[in-house]
Amino acid sequence: MEKYLTKRKLTDSSETSNADFSKHSRVEINLEDLPSDPGKRNKILDYDPNVRDEVRRVYLLKGPCQPKSHEFPYILFGKKPRRFNVAWFNVKEYSTWLEYSIDQNASYCLCCYLFKPYVGAQGGGETFVSVGFQNWAHKEKLTSHIWGFNSVHNQAWAKCKDLLNNKQRVDVAFAKHSTQSAIDYDVRLDASIDCIRFLLRQGLAFRGHDESETSNNRGNFIELLQFLADHNQSIKAVTFNNAPSNLKLTSLDIQKDIVHAAAIETTKIIINDIGESFFSLLVDESRDISIKEQMSVVLRYVDMEGRVIEHFLGIEHVPNTTTITLKETLDNLFSRHGLSISSLRGQGYDGASNMKGELGGLKTLILNENASAYYIHCFAHQLQLTLVAVAKNNSKIVSLFVLLTNVVNVVGGSCKRLERLREQQASKVIEALVLGEIISGQGLNQEKYLIKSGDTRWGSHYGTLISMISLFSSILDVLEIIAEDGATPEQKCEADMLINSLQTFDLIFSLHFMKKIIGYY
Repeated sequence: MEKYLTKRKLTDSSETSNADFSKHSRVEINLEDLPSDPGKRNKILDYDPNVRDEVRRVYLLKGPCQPKSHEFPYILFGKKPRRFNVAWFNVKEYSTWLEYSIDQNASYCLCCYLFKPYVGAQGGGETFVSVGFQNWAHKEKLTSHIWGFNSVHNQAWAKCKDLLNNKQRVDVAFAKHSTQSAIDYDVRLDASIDCIRFLLRQGLAFRGHDESETSNNRGNFIELLQFLADHNQSIKAVTFNNAPSNLKLTSLDIQKDIVHAAAIETTKIIINDIGESFFSLLVDESRDISIKEQMSVVLRYVDMEGRVIEHFLGIEHVPNTTTITLKETLDNLFSRHGLSISSLRGQGYDGASNMKGELGGLKTLILNENASAYYIHCFAHQLQLTLVAVAKNNSKIVSLFVLLTNVVNVVGGSCKRLERLREQQASKVIEALVLGEIISGQGLNQEKYLIKSGDTRWGSHYGTLISMISLFSSILDVLEIIAEDGATPEQKCEADMLINSLQTFDLIFSLHFMKKIIGYY
């Protein structure tokens, strides 16, 4: 593309007022078509100040106009004809600046044309700039034009050399500075991204309670970035106080933007991995800390290597959990990620009526669009419902878990009791090792602790049974200590009742029986 510059045309002062004199019109000028003949050139000051250096650079790179093959015409000086001598172009003192205009049959100075200020008659006045030199009989005028070291000509020539010196050019210096700024920005951005990727992988919080510079703990993100800076000088040189105040890349908004970008890239990889393959859909409720209804979506598919893959796709906010709202949210999610419901081959939910209802459930609405999207009740929910139903229909099993909950609450009711439990268990392990009842080795005889059962996952009940069996004798020892040294009569009585209940045959049988049953699942 051709470069175009603008030229300023000054208005005639006799026809315009002082206020209008500052106004000027602009015309497009092609740098490649600038006139070479010095007699046809515009004055350098007629160009817009913003483009003068570009015009000067073009003329300097072209060099002085020296038509050596031209037939120079004669001019009469008195009775003797004279003409320009082409040999002057080869004189060392003249070769870099002396020019000749065929149009004006006159010689000029290139560097003075480009940079000479108006200084009256000094340095030949305007003779070598706009008027043109024709006094061929006095060649010494060329030498006197150069004059001394600090002459106007030599000052103009120095400016020409400075203009061609790339290191001293403003635009080069600016470009160099911009390049270094870009490098610093990349290092700073990479450091922030690395910290955020680490925190995302580990599922750690980003922010701290007090992120001021005087805080002892500024939060995981700032502290991790500070750790990187302390161990990497290239990062330290461009972060925190060494970074521009408006470009530190540590603000909350920047963190959110990078996290959002990471989520987009991760989702893109998942969608690309699925490609045109079939997949299944898993959906469940997931409320956030502000008790807003959300729908968590997981995709299950088989990758190119035949492995079954499950990937969390995202969490979608829903104003309510009606079937229509859930279906619209899923449609929007599929549309956003370019997924087709025709590729759906399975759907798995819990047993809620809005999910698996035969008439108006989510699975029915999807089956109406794709009969191949078979519904499978979530196995974890099935198992939970089955075991809970069985347990509630058997009073002994219900009593077992009520008793175990009481034991966990009493023995684990204080740090002192838990410490006593660890001490008792450690002494029993040492005694068993000495007697040869158990063996030692890597991963064996690890410290165990009481596990409290939960209401929503039956697996936690299995953990409670395992810990109770492993720590049974130590639990009895701690309960005996409480029964003897309890702070109140109520504590002593409760501990004594638990000791008696734990040592019954029915309790021991139920404990091992349920461990076997739940262990199968």
